[in-house]
Amino acid sequence: MSRFKSAFLRTLDERGFIHQISDEAGLDELFAKETVSGYIGYDPTAPSLHAGSLIQIMMLHWMQKTGHRPISLMGGGTGMVGDPSFKDEARQLMTLDTIESNIASIKRVFSSYLNYGDGPTDALMINNADWLRGLNYLEFLRDVGRHFSVNRMLSFESVKTRLDREQSLSFLEFNYMILQAYDFVELNKRYDVRLQMGGSDQWGNIINGIDLGHRMGTPQLYALTSPLLTTSSGAKMGKSANGAVWLNPDMLSAYDFWQYWRNTEDADVSRFLKLYTTLPMDEIARLSALGGSEINEVKKILATEVTAMLHGRAAAEEAAETARKTFEEGALADNLPSVQVPAAELEAGIGLLALIVRAGLAASNGEARRHVQGGAVRINDAAVSDERMTVGAGEVTADGVVKLSLGKKKHMLIRPA
Repeated sequence: MSRFKSAFLRTLDERGFIHQISDEAGLDELFAKETVSGYIGYDPTAPSLHAGSLIQIMMLHWMQKTGHRPISLMGGGTGMVGDPSFKDEARQLMTLDTIESNIASIKRVFSSYLNYGDGPTDALMINNADWLRGLNYLEFLRDVGRHFSVNRMLSFESVKTRLDREQSLSFLEFNYMILQAYDFVELNKRYDVRLQMGGSDQWGNIINGIDLGHRMGTPQLYALTSPLLTTSSGAKMGKSANGAVWLNPDMLSAYDFWQYWRNTEDADVSRFLKLYTTLPMDEIARLSALGGSEINEVKKILATEVTAMLHGRAAAEEAAETARKTFEEGALADNLPSVQVPAAELEAGIGLLALIVRAGLAASNGEARRHVQGGAVRINDAAVSDERMTVGAGEVTADGVVKLSLGKKKHMLIRPA
């Protein structure tokens, strides 16, 4: 029996999204009696979010599903400063053009999870540049800055960690938490926002916003954070051996995204089904009870469901079918990830190690050499042991490609261009 009355908090609770809530009873009461607006902020530090952000995006998704209004806040203003929370050093400062370009790119992902519009529960996409970039510094110091105690700000875990390591914290970064707190107040004033959500590392920043709101006369504001997730082996969510697991399709294909979830560790399958899919809880309980070889079938369901939300059902099923053909039939599936190589270059022959690096299967010739020496590399499904081999026109199959494989799960098609 859930401790919550409201459908939103009940759903988040049973699926494992809740780490801390500032006032459980008060927030539950609010969600039970009215349509609530809540937000999560995203700073545009790259052209895409990665899979580590999915837990927060799913919180916004469930907020809308249970009859409330989710807001995705783009940090066009705060992105000029950069969140110092738990970072060892200052972020690289971005130009306005980079910030705008990253925001435009990131926005494309959200419509896969949220319905945007003008209705009472339609999602809103808002940019904090709307109020931050035009601020008058002296007025801001007088009206907002006076409510902040430096002593208290220094006690925040995210700041203390940096100072304890004797790494400098610039005045610019120190202002980030003031700007984030001010966002909460502005969003309440403009859009009646009552809740800010985020990862557990954002708790101090969100509480700061609640305190500022209290001092500046807003109604009671609330904080809700999710646990910071790692896989069972301790790896950070959203990172793979090949780098970040990007959400934008032009930075990571549906197939590679599907493969990331297919490779989930056994101990994480049940938890990830709850967090990253919309499958009903009784279905998740049934799948979680399966063991032995059946766990691999459950991983395929997980991968397909997560991929379908982001890339669409057709792309998810195509990725699953590509994997089935490749791994179960040993067939050459046309929609495996591919890299184009000039035909003339292939005609002349390319060194195997250089080709492995170019295909993104290794970061350096040294790493590629170790893969070859370890027997992990195959050309057209035939094992390769000679690291000095050149790959040329003779390796191009009747399908017009060269299939380059690393281990059992990583395959690239080399296509002459």
